Amino acid sequence: MSAAELILSEEDLRPHVEANVTTSNPIPPPPLQRVANGNPPRLQATPPSNNNKDKDKDKDNNNDKNTHSKLSSIFKQNQLIQTLSNGLKRHCDYVKITVPEERANRLPAEWWKTGVAFLYALFTLVFTTVIITVVHERVPDKSVSPPLPDKFFDYVARVPWAFTVTEVNGLILCGLWMVQWIFLKHKSIIARRCFFLIGTLYMYRMITMYITTLPVPGKHFVCAPKLYGDSTGKIWRILALICGGGLSLTGSHLMCGDFLYSGHTVMLTLSYLFIKEYSPRWLWWYQWLCWLLSASGVLCILIAHEHYSIDVVIGYIATTRTFWWYHTMANTHTLRAAPNNFLSRTWWNPIFTFLERNVQTLVPVEFAWPIAVPTACRQRYRMVEGGRDE
Repeated sequence: MSAAELILSEEDLRPHVEANVTTSNPIPPPPLQRVANGNPPRLQATPPSNNNKDKDKDKDNNNDKNTHSKLSSIFKQNQLIQTLSNGLKRHCDYVKITVPEERANRLPAEWWKTGVAFLYALFTLVFTTVIITVVHERVPDKSVSPPLPDKFFDYVARVPWAFTVTEVNGLILCGLWMVQWIFLKHKSIIARRCFFLIGTLYMYRMITMYITTLPVPGKHFVCAPKLYGDSTGKIWRILALICGGGLSLTGSHLMCGDFLYSGHTVMLTLSYLFIKEYSPRWLWWYQWLCWLLSASGVLCILIAHEHYSIDVVIGYIATTRTFWWYHTMANTHTLRAAPNNFLSRTWWNPIFTFLERNVQTLVPVEFAWPIAVPTACRQRYRMVEGGRDE
């Protein structure tokens, strides 16, 4: 074999080398180079470089640092929470957590406010009797000042017993309203509204009849004699008027001058308005019955010629408007703080705010037993019901 063939055969041979090297950035092997004598160099496995080892160490160090920083931050948070809890324990008397009230507590009873409204109504009623006694002394004699002309009196003749119908209807309406109010669930809120409206309307009434004294509406009036400077006699008249409720049925209403406006119209209208407002809508027949009693009672005032027509009209307007204004404010909560609410400019708005401040929702028409059932009776009832179920 010649030397040339031997060289070619040696050139065709390639060494087979296997190496398992794990590096992050593998380095390609260097190309084979020929040497002068034709023998190729042998390949060797290259060990991992020191740079790769340094990178792995840096990564490990970074991971250790991150873990250490996380642990230190968690430790600091726990230490801060522990410090705050210790501070709260030291000052626990000064930390108060407000719990939102239940929906039922949005209609608090607040009977003491109802008592204030009752005293307000009682004061105005008593003071009204005082004003009636004062005005009675200023009523002109019917022989000197005849009754004023009235259109209703021109067309309708007087019926003597009609005023008795008025007072009977008023007593029936007031009795129905009292029974209905006793069985209402939120009776304290409704009662303070009723007392406030009664007091306000009778305060208006004593102002109007004091500033303008009208002559008697008819010649059938029999007025008690005037006492002038007899203070003791006036006091006895005031007490008699209060005890008799100012009704002709009881014989306590013998004084004249309380014409503008009609107190009977106020009570007939106001009692019907409360009955209708705080009764369920399915009792429409009951509401219509009360309306008939109220309307017929007001009409009988005029038929009996006990008041001028203007007395009844002003009494109706004052009662209905005051009732509707108050309940509009009470039932529409957005109006209370609205800047363009003209109803807030009424003189009684501060009193309204005092009475209705904690009433945060519409008062529902709900009924409940006025007397709570004793606990022992409840337990026995539950035992009986449990035995029946078994």
